[in-house]
Amino acid sequence: MINIRLSVAIHVLSLISTDSTLSSEKIASSVNTNPVVIRRISSDLKKAGILTSKVGVPGSSLTRDPSDITLFDIYKAVHLEKELFPIHNNPNPDCHVGKKIQHTLNVTFESVQTAMENELKNKTLESIMNHLNE
Repeated sequence: MINIRLSVAIHVLSLISTDSTLSSEKIASSVNTNPVVIRRISSDLKKAGILTSKVGVPGSSLTRDPSDITLFDIYKAVHLEKELFPIHNNPNPDCHVGKKIQHTLNVTFESVQTAMENELKNKTLESIMNHLNE
């Protein structure tokens, strides 16, 4: 299931890349969300090795250059669901569509997800930041 975590994470990283002293409150103000949301996403990004911070020191910093952070790296860090397009459970096996729909959709959705992931691998945080600065 698609959610907003990826876009918020990219927003957070774009801000931090320009100012590593920003608090979660200031970042939340830019994203227009609660600081708790920012802290949760930042925690995921730290676990993935994209962000780092020091106890008692405000702010966070990137662990590598924005040109070395792909959007797929960020996606993997914050995407909680295993599948982009989950399929409903328990279709009616006595129905001519119901008995085959899960397999049919799995094949289609897997190829769509692979294409999306490959596209994210070809885009970097730097490319987003460059676009922001145009």
